[in-house]
Amino acid sequence: MPASERLMRDNALTSRVLLLYGAAERRLGQGEDLESGIFLQSAEVMRDFVHGYHEKIEEDEVFPVFKKAGRMVDLVTAFQNQHAAGRQLTDRIIAAAPGIANSDQRKALSDAMHATITLYGPSLARENTDLLPTLRSLMTPTEFDALAQTLEKAESEKLGADGFDKAAKKVEAIEKKLGIHDLSQFAPKT
Repeated sequence: MPASERLMRDNALTSRVLLLYGAAERRLGQGEDLESGIFLQSAEVMRDFVHGYHEKIEEDEVFPVFKKAGRMVDLVTAFQNQHAAGRQLTDRIIAAAPGIANSDQRKALSDAMHATITLYGPSLARENTDLLPTLRSLMTPTEFDALAQTLEKAESEKLGADGFDKAAKKVEAIEKKLGIHDLSQFAPKT
C-alpha cells in the first residue's frame, strides 16, 4: 500500500475515534450512564495507535521530508504542536474515565473529549487534503516505496501483526456499544 494511502487510512481510524468521543460526550451531556471502559478503550486506541504509532512515524519519517524540502514547514510545525497537545488530552481522558460517577470527573472527561475533537478535526482534514497529497512529489519513487515499507515495519513492530486491523476492530466494537455502528441510522429520512 502506498505511504500516503496508509497514512490517510490511519487518519480515517482517528476520525472514527473522534466520532466515538462525540457520541460519548453527547450521551454524557444528556446524563446517561456509560461504562468507563468505553472511554478507556477509545483513549487506548488514541494512545497506542494514533500517538504511539501514527504520529510518531509522521514525526520521524514524514515531517522531515517537508522540512528538508522547505515545504509546508509552518503546517508541519503546527501538526507537531497538535500531536503534543493531543497526547496531553488523551492522558486527561484516561485519568478522568474511571471516576465518571463524579460530576467533576464527568465534566473533565467531556471537556477533554470535546477539546480532542476540536483539535483533530481540522488537523486531519488539512493533513489529508494538503500535506499527504504533496508527499509523493517531494520524494523519488524509490524513496516513496521505501517509506511505505518503513511504515509497514513500524506498524508491525509497534502494534504487532495486523496492528491496524486490530485497532479498527476495537473501534468497531466500541461503535457497537455506543450504537453508532449502523451507518443507515445517519441517513436523512426523505
